[in-house]
Amino acid sequence: MEMTKYRDNGQFCSGHVACAGCAEALSMRVILNAVGEDTVGVVAPSCTAVILGGHPMSSAKIPVLHGTLESAAASASGVKRALKAQGRDDTTVLCLAGDGGTYDIGLQALSSAAERNEDILYVCFDNEGYMNTGGQKSSSTPHMATTGSTPLGKATHKKNLIEILAAHRIPYIATASPSHLSDLAAKVEKAKSIRGTKVIIVLIPCLPGWGVADNAAVKTARLAVEAGAFPLLEIEDGVHYSLTVAEKTRPIDAYLAEQKRYRRLSDEDRAALQSEVDDAWSRLLARAGKDLNA
Repeated sequence: MEMTKYRDNGQFCSGHVACAGCAEALSMRVILNAVGEDTVGVVAPSCTAVILGGHPMSSAKIPVLHGTLESAAASASGVKRALKAQGRDDTTVLCLAGDGGTYDIGLQALSSAAERNEDILYVCFDNEGYMNTGGQKSSSTPHMATTGSTPLGKATHKKNLIEILAAHRIPYIATASPSHLSDLAAKVEKAKSIRGTKVIIVLIPCLPGWGVADNAAVKTARLAVEAGAFPLLEIEDGVHYSLTVAEKTRPIDAYLAEQKRYRRLSDEDRAALQSEVDDAWSRLLARAGKDLNA
């Protein structure tokens, strides 16, 4: 993928009510500037909805429709079809939702839109929990992470939404991080140029929900990428995998140490999580056609 340097065109306004140091507001700024003015937004109830607010107090320069938690992808599909009926085929419909509205409550609508290959760009801000309502676990919450509803650590693994979406054979799926802003902008620009359903999942370390310092969200996101806990990748047509960052350069310990939600872990727990990350990384390299012995 050709990397382009991020440019700010003033599509995201200051004065929003995100937490100080929030990586979601930073990511939203990049996404809105990359997608451009000829865009209509659809937002599910989430931190995103709070940041963007209602007209005329939204922090986005584009028009934004606020919908229900379970129907974001369906609403975006309807908006796109209405625009097509007006002859505005090239107007981008940008759907913004959290992991609760994507992995869980909104999965049926997203799956249906993907099955129909609706021409929408769906962005999930994945903070790995219901952080806007008290920090409860979602199916995106990782194994052993402490949340408001899993005080001793989540007993199950994070849902592999990437593989679920790939099974739909949609044109484009990608992961992105606020630690790699030019990569995020390039993936948004690429997705915008593709017809059909495009999904980008952006890792968002939640300051209060993860127990991360106010100035450490981007650092924590970078550690997730470097440890292979959140690989940066692209999948085209459900079968062609490629890695934006092709090497895992550090163990998971530094990433875990940044977060209070993992402070209960024993040495055995950390070793188990490292093994899980290593296994997942090996499978991903195999899918991307990499030589595991290189």
